[in-house]
Amino acid sequence: MIASSLSVLLVIVAAAYLPAGRIRSVFLLLGFLVFLVLIISFRMMRPERFANPESFTALMFYLQTLESSHSPLFPSTWFFDSLKGALSGRMETVFLSSALSWTGAITFIFLTTWAAGALYFRGLSRAQTVPSRFLRSLGTTRPRVGLLPKVIPGPMRALAIKEIKTFFRDQTQWSQIFLIIALIIIYLYNFSVLPLEKSRMKVEYVQNLISFLNMGLAAFVLSAVSARFVFPAVSMEGDAFWILKSSPVSIRTVLWAKFAVYLLPLLLLSEILVIVTNLLLHVTPFMMVTSVVSTLFVVPGIVSMGIGLGAIYPDFHSENPAQSVTSFGGVIYMTLSLAFVAAVVAVEAGPVYDVFMTGMRKNPITHMQIVGLSASFAMVLVLCLLALILPMRLGEQWISRYEFGRLESGSHRRNVRRRRKGAVLHRS
Repeated sequence: MIASSLSVLLVIVAAAYLPAGRIRSVFLLLGFLVFLVLIISFRMMRPERFANPESFTALMFYLQTLESSHSPLFPSTWFFDSLKGALSGRMETVFLSSALSWTGAITFIFLTTWAAGALYFRGLSRAQTVPSRFLRSLGTTRPRVGLLPKVIPGPMRALAIKEIKTFFRDQTQWSQIFLIIALIIIYLYNFSVLPLEKSRMKVEYVQNLISFLNMGLAAFVLSAVSARFVFPAVSMEGDAFWILKSSPVSIRTVLWAKFAVYLLPLLLLSEILVIVTNLLLHVTPFMMVTSVVSTLFVVPGIVSMGIGLGAIYPDFHSENPAQSVTSFGGVIYMTLSLAFVAAVVAVEAGPVYDVFMTGMRKNPITHMQIVGLSASFAMVLVLCLLALILPMRLGEQWISRYEFGRLESGSHRRNVRRRRKGAVLHRS
């Protein structure tokens, strides 16, 4: 009751005095920040240490020394004293602390009711106004095509600017950036606290092995991020997709514009994860170059699969992009994306391991190893090119057959003709 009364009191005062159009945005942003701080703080505490018997003993000793706050004005003191008095058999402490708890709860309820009578109508009136965006655009609202390189064609630049503005105008989209930042911090912190010195294998071998596996792990993380942002990119057009269909711009240009917008930030994210983790692990230059180049090849394929499959399985009627992620097309995208990453890692594993072990033993690299490594990278390049080109072409073919959110397939046209024929026979 105390917590509920304090929450209601806070909302009533905020609704009465804060800008009405931005209350939801402010509280949403604060909620995200508090959530991220809690996640990062919990990870920084390194809870895996408590699995160690020595650390667990120290934790129990710390819990035994805990006492309640010395201030008798805090409700936490009343609750703790009530429990402690009940366990020790001191009933006078139990009755006094319980009476303080109940009177405190009733007092807060009274204050909340009084504040509601004085401020509720004012907050309700301010809440009926039209909400404004939390992030306002600076300067003129005219698309600044000149901000992008002049070598990019005009329609491509206009579509890219439209995609960027649409992303930042949707609060459900750009607010997810905070979660990605927390993901990066926790991801990198996990590698900084790895107890490699406790491994029974040689530290240099473990470091480079984890670095190679980290390349696939970073690609898996990128696939999850792409499923949230890239796959719903086509579906986010909504019922206004017919505007793009009727515009003098080809569907291919629209899809490649979306691809270009999402490629650069996701490529930057994946390269940051790979490079920083390799620096934390102190890997060899060969493994560093292999990870960076492989990630550079894999990222365009993942983004292309997101755009292409998003065009094959669009959902123009979803109000939330997360609904598209959990759809049938989203499951197919995640499955194919993970299979693509696993295939790249499997193709590179053998030759990279041979060359790495040769360097660990200080032996010269043979011509067969060079041929095998070159063949594996050639196969990876072919896989990445297929993942880059095929989904975009298939997505272009499928989305070109959409008319006002409906797929004009052969069966659909036959059903339409059958219904029209039945209607004619019914009228006759």
